[in-house]
Amino acid sequence: MKLNKNMVGMAMCGLMAFWHAFWSLMVLMGFAQPFLDFIYRLHFLNNPFVVNPFSWGTALMLIVITGVIGYAMGWVFAWVWNMLHKQ
Repeated sequence: MKLNKNMVGMAMCGLMAFWHAFWSLMVLMGFAQPFLDFIYRLHFLNNPFVVNPFSWGTALMLIVITGVIGYAMGWVFAWVWNMLHKQ
């Protein structure tokens, strides 16, 4: 089966952008620090990180940059898949 590089890239872009938009919303609502503390505690670790105050500019950069990186990762994945599955 041949993968469409653009479609896989867009799917990964959407996934990465959505995940980081959700994280930004958690920071905005004040849930991010307790969430990190909980996750670290589940792994028997102390959390060395402190969540900074929310910034709209930082949130937008995070979402855009991770979306672009997600697209590139999806595109490369589909390209490699197609190269390995040539018939």
